[in-house]
Amino acid sequence: MAKKGNISLKSKDSTHILVIRLSAMGDVAMTVPVLSGLVSQYPNVQITVLTRSFFTPLFQGIPNVTVYAADVKGKHKGVVGLYSLFKELKGLGIDAVADLHNVLRSSILKAFFRLTNIPFVQLDKGRVEKKALTAGSQKIFKPLKSSHQRYADVFAILGFPVNLELVSPAPKREMSATIQKVIGPKTEKWIGIAPFAAFEVKMYPLLQMHKVVKALNESANHKILLFGGGKKEEEQLESWATEFSNCVNMAGKISFEEELTVISHLDLMLAMDSGNAHLAAIFGIPTITIWGVTHPYAGFYPFGQDIDQALLADRDLYPLIPTSVYGNKFPKGYENVMDTITPEAIIAKVNSVSNKE
Repeated sequence: MAKKGNISLKSKDSTHILVIRLSAMGDVAMTVPVLSGLVSQYPNVQITVLTRSFFTPLFQGIPNVTVYAADVKGKHKGVVGLYSLFKELKGLGIDAVADLHNVLRSSILKAFFRLTNIPFVQLDKGRVEKKALTAGSQKIFKPLKSSHQRYADVFAILGFPVNLELVSPAPKREMSATIQKVIGPKTEKWIGIAPFAAFEVKMYPLLQMHKVVKALNESANHKILLFGGGKKEEEQLESWATEFSNCVNMAGKISFEEELTVISHLDLMLAMDSGNAHLAAIFGIPTITIWGVTHPYAGFYPFGQDIDQALLADRDLYPLIPTSVYGNKFPKGYENVMDTITPEAIIAKVNSVSNKE
């Protein structure tokens, strides 16, 4: 047996690692630079990513990486379904499992993999330090390890330490005729704006964001591409696209794969602490993020981005920030923390970052 980190793997010319990361989009997107670095630094490693089929385009173009779709609401639902999934995965010739999710589903799979000699390493989510960071009293406010590094630590245990500083952005993707029909030719800078997030308190107020869009629309040097999903979001973005001549609504117009292609050609992305920020970071697109009750210190800052591009709510006025890791919990009185970030500050930051490019 060849010793790999803390795990003993069979000596062979190549190693096949199953990577588990089922949801959500931002978390799955954060695996991309890590896996890109892994296969670049260890060309003999083969990766199978267990995730939702919808996320398959995220891994397009990464050598030695394939996706195995998990149908957790269908045939892989429940313990019986997960056992069927385990048998399917075992048949792929897996040498080790890197669980980058560490939830109940993946822990059940871990129990099944114990029936084999296949090593199974789970992500350390850092729950204790995150609880201290978001505490309402005796808060320990300090930067924590990034999610990217936590992912990389799992591979280090398997014997494949990844140097994240050597990871290169994914290349631009070729635009289809469908995309070009929706957007038109690129004759000015493309600024992506993704104004939505999973929780309302993580979103910059839409009335204020309207002011940002209006100001940016008045510049002849910008075309604004609006990103979102879901019927309500599509309607909101379509109303802005109708109102402002330099805006194009992408929501509901193209597939997720095509959306990634468009993002790869952006000159700048403006997003919340949300999945779209991580999508842009995959391609090395300068990304400005707006933070409310969450904070970059929790470890979810977009990969490779300048921390100066984070616009933060005022902690002098709201000292309990971050109130939670995901933005789903906050004390009374913290509903309007985003109001401490002015539209003028956002516009100035966009212009400043855009002029650097």
